[in-house]
Amino acid sequence: MTGARWRTSTYSGTNGGSCVEVADNLSGVVLVRDTKDRDGGTLRFAPAAWQSFVTLAKQTAPN
Repeated sequence: MTGARWRTSTYSGTNGGSCVEVADNLSGVVLVRDTKDRDGGTLRFAPAAWQSFVTLAKQTAPN
């Protein structure tokens, strides 16, 4: 998608493991993709749905 500014998740390690990238700078959509397979597809979420997911993930993440 044109104009997407991708950033690596703060929970992604630096060892090349399971990483995701998020682009949340576009109006009305949050994009998510696999860092190791950037051409493999992109998930699209409504901003409210993405925020709900992030909030729940933070609540259930092991310390």
